[in-house]
Amino acid sequence: MIYGVDVFTFHDVLEICKNPNKARLSKVSREQILQSQKNVQQIVESDRCVYGINTGFGPLCDTKISADETAQLQYNLIISHAVGVGKPIDKELSKIMMIAKVHALSKGFSGVSLEVIERMILMLEKDIIPVVPEQGSVGASGDLAPLAHLVLPLLGLGQVWVGDQVFDTKEILEKHNLEPLALGPKEGLGLINGTQFILAHAIKGLEKFEYLLDLADMTAAMSIEAYRGSASPFKKELHEIRPFEGSKKVAARMLKFLKGSENMKAHEDCERVQDPYSMRCVPQVHGASRNAFEHLRNMAETELNSVTDNPIVLSAEESISGGNFHGQLMALPLDYATLAAAELGNISDRRSYLLLEGKYGLPRLLTESSGLNSGFMIPQYTSAALVTENKTLCFPASADSIPTSLGQEDHVSMGSISGRKFNQVLGNLVNILSVELMFAAQGLEFRRPSRCSKIIEENFAILRSKVAKLEDDRLIGKDMLAIAELINERKFVVN
Repeated sequence: MIYGVDVFTFHDVLEICKNPNKARLSKVSREQILQSQKNVQQIVESDRCVYGINTGFGPLCDTKISADETAQLQYNLIISHAVGVGKPIDKELSKIMMIAKVHALSKGFSGVSLEVIERMILMLEKDIIPVVPEQGSVGASGDLAPLAHLVLPLLGLGQVWVGDQVFDTKEILEKHNLEPLALGPKEGLGLINGTQFILAHAIKGLEKFEYLLDLADMTAAMSIEAYRGSASPFKKELHEIRPFEGSKKVAARMLKFLKGSENMKAHEDCERVQDPYSMRCVPQVHGASRNAFEHLRNMAETELNSVTDNPIVLSAEESISGGNFHGQLMALPLDYATLAAAELGNISDRRSYLLLEGKYGLPRLLTESSGLNSGFMIPQYTSAALVTENKTLCFPASADSIPTSLGQEDHVSMGSISGRKFNQVLGNLVNILSVELMFAAQGLEFRRPSRCSKIIEENFAILRSKVAKLEDDRLIGKDMLAIAELINERKFVVN
């Protein structure tokens, strides 16, 4: 994969995270970078007034800066903007930010030097990853504070991850015989203008959301097996006359998961006319969430392959001060995806509740000795609490805006908050699905000797390898954590 030349997918970025040597600069990308740096230098020498190259920033855009002061201007920009607070983001998120930033800068419209870009690539290859606080970006001039922290180590400042430990940058640079870099005209601005913090959260969330969408389908199928629900709502003919792509895909997957099930055959002659919505409407609800996933993927991959700093240097004669750094284009789809992920948890909790009611051959609370034993009463409380927490996280951050920079930046996206909330909801969804999986597996115990479909039996065995059938009350909180670990490690078969 070639930085600044190839079109990256979000899967490509995650692959580069695991193996930084899979991406490199080519002759073409180097030429793009060098030409862009040359264009900026010619602007400086021409003494034309160009924002961010020989002027101050934000509301100070009308303050001219002399050629002798341009290096100090860029240094001051980085250190004054590194004001993030809160816990550090995951190291992987910092790596994704670096990869996305290198890819954007290598397109040759930012004026950042080859030396700076090569240093960032070297840091990736040597696993020297900047420590970035999680709070402080309003997602307007891009992610100014997080990106300032991301590039502090280029100046020998800030802290870095090495392995799973944090060190002062100065100590690590000395260890690798590396000198801090001095930034030239426009370089500081090119480094901290952009949406890479928002984008990193979108990419990391997409990876998790993709698996959880598949897992939610399989989990729903296992619950339907335990409930002895009907497979008829998943027939192809029904979804061809309301042909949303997400619904069609989920319906086909549900039929695949239930194919050959003896539980489905047992349901054919029963007196039930139809199942509750949480069983019957899986294609419509899960399908809507899949549509949101696809929308976010399209937006994120467009952003990933874009130039998002400011000003954009088209040539030595033309630079444009615009708004490519504005995070709204990512904030809206991230908020949409957050709602979509929360809805997967909402409907999962409803299925869990149905399995506890003691209907259609299942004992109340999924235990044969309720009274003395509470059975699975309380895990559903946990699920309900997480569902409600997710609802509170669904308020769209992008619906709010607050002026900054003395009114120069008078509409901001809050996309960084959208990205963080998206990943919080996905984390809660893991635990909600772990409750449903635990209930569904217990329900299947009361359907024996009837067998499920091959894939459901396979997943039942995976779950039972960590969590035994519940006979009498025990510390089932540990069981929930064990199932969540299986989910996080992608152990369940979902395709």
